[in-house]
Amino acid sequence: QVHVEESGGGSVQAGGSLRLSCAASGSMFSINVMGWYRVAPGKQRELVASITAAGRTNFADSVKDRFTISRDNAKNTVYLEMRSLKPEDTALYYCGIDVSNVGSATYYRVWGRGCRVTVSS
Repeated sequence: QVHVEESGGGSVQAGGSLRLSCAASGSMFSINVMGWYRVAPGKQRELVASITAAGRTNFADSVKDRFTISRDNAKNTVYLEMRSLKPEDTALYYCGIDVSNVGSATYYRVWGRGCRVTVSS
């Protein structure tokens, strides 16, 4: 069984920075896409950023040029560096990791429990 846990959330003022981390643990699995999602008050979940095993990244238009995503494959960890934060970035941020069991070609997504980011004006 794969377990995913986020860390690094908190409260900052507008213009500030935060770094989120998400680590996957367990046994006998491989990882494909690692992504960060968020749920803002009154809104649906949206993809913030994702990164493939090959390092290809994808960002929501609202965070391009402000957020950076990276991964450390040796540590099964993905990071989200957030800069120039805005009040509209306030949300519960979730990590979603696509994993497959060794010997299987089927990937399934494992979610973390989320970490809260609050940006005050």
